[in-house]
Amino acid sequence: MVANRFSSIQYPEELRKLSKEDLGSFAAHLRKKIILALAKREGHLGSSLGTVELTVALHYSFNTPDDILIWDVGHQAYGHKMITGREKAFQRLRQYNGISGFPKLSESLYDNFGTGHAGTAISAALGMALANDLKGVKKQHIAIVGDASIANGMAFEALNHLGNTKANVLVILNDNTMGIDPSVGALKNYFENIKKETPSTPNFFQSLNLQYTGPVDGHNMEEILDELRKQKKIIGPRILHIVTKKGKGLSLAEDQQIAYHSPGKFNPLTGIINNKQNENKIKYQKIFGETLLKLAKTNEKIIVITPAMPTGSGLVKIMETFPSRCIDVGIAEQHAVTLAAGMATQGLMPFCVIYSTFLQRAYDQIIHDVALQNLPIVFCVDRAGLVGNDGPTHHGVFDIAFLRCIPNLHIVAPKDPDSLQNILFTAQQGLKHPLAIRYPRGYSEETTLNLNFKKIPWGKGRLIKKGSSIAVLSIGTLASTITKSLCQIKKSEAFSHYDLCFIKPLDTEMLNEICSTYKALIVFEEGVKKGGAGTAILEYANEKGYKIPIQLEGISDNFISHGNPEVLLREVGLDNKSITEKLSLLLNKTEGRL
Repeated sequence: MVANRFSSIQYPEELRKLSKEDLGSFAAHLRKKIILALAKREGHLGSSLGTVELTVALHYSFNTPDDILIWDVGHQAYGHKMITGREKAFQRLRQYNGISGFPKLSESLYDNFGTGHAGTAISAALGMALANDLKGVKKQHIAIVGDASIANGMAFEALNHLGNTKANVLVILNDNTMGIDPSVGALKNYFENIKKETPSTPNFFQSLNLQYTGPVDGHNMEEILDELRKQKKIIGPRILHIVTKKGKGLSLAEDQQIAYHSPGKFNPLTGIINNKQNENKIKYQKIFGETLLKLAKTNEKIIVITPAMPTGSGLVKIMETFPSRCIDVGIAEQHAVTLAAGMATQGLMPFCVIYSTFLQRAYDQIIHDVALQNLPIVFCVDRAGLVGNDGPTHHGVFDIAFLRCIPNLHIVAPKDPDSLQNILFTAQQGLKHPLAIRYPRGYSEETTLNLNFKKIPWGKGRLIKKGSSIAVLSIGTLASTITKSLCQIKKSEAFSHYDLCFIKPLDTEMLNEICSTYKALIVFEEGVKKGGAGTAILEYANEKGYKIPIQLEGISDNFISHGNPEVLLREVGLDNKSITEKLSLLLNKTEGRL
């Protein structure tokens, strides 16, 4: 009877008709729905389980969507989505044409700001509050920020500004001591200390002129409601510190918080994860981590730096083996890059391991602190290309374009695991310039790990297959798809296939041969076409006066949705079938049949 009554609640205005005594039961009902929904599909489970009581209390206490909620990071927001009209839509969560895994402005009036990257919510909430103050509009502006996110540099900048205003902003610090991996740093230790006892002197937030309340038990509905009732009566900048447990309500998720951040499919009753898919194939991240570990054992200059991504980047084993040489700086990409720069000036060889989408956040540091000073740092650009269900906030499709224009910086895109390992092996022997190595997310075609490396010729591509009239130039791991496509074309002997490998510097000797030998050239890359590797080849051909027709294939000038990677590759024309069709069409044009 109770469950049926709760099932009819699809929006906050319906939630607000419940009595306060019913909210605890409704929170349990909502938590169960999250578990059942996420058991069937991939998604960010642990963070949203930890914010169930807070989510219910916020929508019950405030007049959403007029009052503004911003979730930082949006991993916390599944409960929010479920009680803002999107419960049925969870059947297609993070799937093509389904709802996003993050809050999204265009998806719902209740999603007041898109939050796929950390550290943005306080700035956005402050901007909204100042704008509404200028307009004479009275409303609440609430940023729910994780303890890992609030350590981000941008969050510090926003707090510094917020404390110098009278803006009506409530920052809720959701302290669960976790990001994807455990939170790190002095601020994490500080939070641990103030949870043990109430300080008699002004704390960090009060020193910034921010009224501080807490810590509060984030799973005690009565306590949260009482604090939110008090906060509604306060006008101005303030902090409410709540303590939650990531994975709350699912015992395995509570005990194994890293694994259950985004566990994939699992049994909703036992919590056991289904790990059978691709169990024989090795992830690029494991290949990378194992390779770097072997190199670090013989090269004491190697230092590994990651901004809060040790598990996702395959660095757990090397961090356990060399804890003093492997540094997790937290969600602080700018600091990670300049920290690496400082170490490089002292003769060490930093490997800065950052997802492509997060490297965007350290662009000035790459230019000003690394490239301008020509420091030999290796940027290991993980998750390059389309990453799938996390969508446009996480696709690694811009790195070639934004890195290629930077002087001194070399860029390489290995076509397979062996190439990745040999590039790492060659790079650690000594560099004259900073280097970016881009490689994809997920599984390779390899089932065994090869740890026999060889030095590669620097700045060189290579011929994969010799043909007669058309050159196909692939960037990175698209090489394997193109090889399959060429096998499906009747006149495959017409095609030569080259691996570019080095996007910068270009292998001009190879390009001279291509441009002076073939009737046409087609370039495939899993990145944006504007400013990408294909553009570099067009520029070179133009400079040298080559007249060969050059066709660029990649991602057009628009953001790509979330969805299964295979579906997205088909959408952008980079799957096997699309590539086969494009090659066949080019062959027909070249031979004058069209």
